Amino acid sequence: MPSRDAWDPQPKLVPTRREPVMAHLRLPPSDGIIEWHRHTWGQIACPRVGSIRVSAPGMMWIVPLWRAVWIPPGIDHQVVMLGHVEFHALYIEPGASPLPSDACSVIEVSDLMRVLTGSLAASTQASPRHRQLAMQLLLEEIRGAPTLPLGLPLPTERRLRTLCAAMMEEPGSQRTLQEWARVVGASDRTLARLFQSELNTSFAIWRRQLRLSRAIDLIGRGVPLHVVAAELGYANAPAFSTMFRHALGFPPSQLTGTAATRRR
Repeated sequence: MPSRDAWDPQPKLVPTRREPVMAHLRLPPSDGIIEWHRHTWGQIACPRVGSIRVSAPGMMWIVPLWRAVWIPPGIDHQVVMLGHVEFHALYIEPGASPLPSDACSVIEVSDLMRVLTGSLAASTQASPRHRQLAMQLLLEEIRGAPTLPLGLPLPTERRLRTLCAAMMEEPGSQRTLQEWARVVGASDRTLARLFQSELNTSFAIWRRQLRLSRAIDLIGRGVPLHVVAAELGYANAPAFSTMFRHALGFPPSQLTGTAATRRR
């Protein structure tokens, strides 16, 4: 695991009622970390290079390039850079929050959203009317953005926490729930019940979400798709790509360097 440099990017400009959206381009150190903190405003973080890992109490998200994570006001969170990362940060005044205020989520970033974000980050000297129009259009784009199922719920119950930690160490393991139950010293029926009661999901779905998270991390670091597929327990790259597309609605090749370059 890489060593991580703590990084604390305090925004020079924060959102106000007059200017409800502030956009900044962030260039953190590779594998850097922004430790646990919270804002009085909402935040959207959108990688344009690489991927980030965002943690909040009980949840974790891996956010690939040209997707974005919404963090509502007052939510404790930590951000980890997965290798070399560049990302846009949008700070949004609470009264203008475009998404629900009770939970984080990952959204698709449209081409228009990407252009507006880049324009706001680069043009602080633009006319007030131009900035207001760009902000309002950007907020409308965010409100209509599709969400992506990229969250990984994290348990607190001791036995389930032990199991999930072991699976995170071996995301490509083909062990069944019964086999994992013997490893952690609990019955498979107990573990299945805990997945539902603690995480509101099943063992199979949680494992798929874990593999998706790991895949996005590896692809963002430039690991070839056939290597990613093998590490995650798939027979070949096409089998892995089919699972990925079925779960997220786009192929993993969209996250590779060539595709990223086309969208910049």
